Amino acid sequence: MIILKTDKEIEQIKKSNQIVAYVLNKLRKLVKPGVSTLELDSFAEKMIRKRGAVPAFKGYKNYPATLCASVNEEVVHGIPARRFLKEGDIISLDLGAKIDGYYGDAAITVPVGKISEKAKLLIDVTEKALHLAIEQAKDGNRLYDISFAIQSFAEKNGFSVVREFVGHGIGKDLHEDPQIPNFGKPGYGIRLKPGMVFSLEPMINAGNYRVKVLSDGWTAVTADGELSAHFEHTVAITKSGPRILSIA
Repeated sequence: MIILKTDKEIEQIKKSNQIVAYVLNKLRKLVKPGVSTLELDSFAEKMIRKRGAVPAFKGYKNYPATLCASVNEEVVHGIPARRFLKEGDIISLDLGAKIDGYYGDAAITVPVGKISEKAKLLIDVTEKALHLAIEQAKDGNRLYDISFAIQSFAEKNGFSVVREFVGHGIGKDLHEDPQIPNFGKPGYGIRLKPGMVFSLEPMINAGNYRVKVLSDGWTAVTADGELSAHFEHTVAITKSGPRILSIA
């Protein structure tokens, strides 16, 4: 069941997303060779709590950390550890926060120092795919118009979209209906209405779309070992068009 949010609830969801956006902007500046993903996680938790919120991911289905820190071939749900970033890596930072009963969720992929042209293109295409998806998140469109915008742009640039993980509704729960695949045919799916709030999150691979989950039960990696990138915004559908809630 898709829960339509009131204007007041959208403002509450925005409040949590503003915290997420603020912390992600700070994390972006901390990413450099020699920094560990555990340090990034510790910083993120302190910053979230300092702003009166709580980490959304920590303890969620027993996830052990505040931040999902996915490096290179890691697609999503990389668990922070004493892993030190090195020049040429890319890292996806996925972060959630909860305040006053409402959730925020967003993600960015960041270069570590100087990266390859292929890695740069992957990051650029994934971020652009997200914004093309957001353009389709408008009153009267169909859900898979969003999905198709991501898939078509990724594949046009020689990349592939992950099938196993999807975007989602968000509000009083971190993951609400509907699930939003990053692939699909335009003109299909539910009709979009004002009051819907979605976390849109393209996950795009440099190689093929297949992934596997490691023995920790969380970290998803590309099956072929190629790079992966991930961007996410939380977006409200309004009568006047899509409204991004997760921009600081």
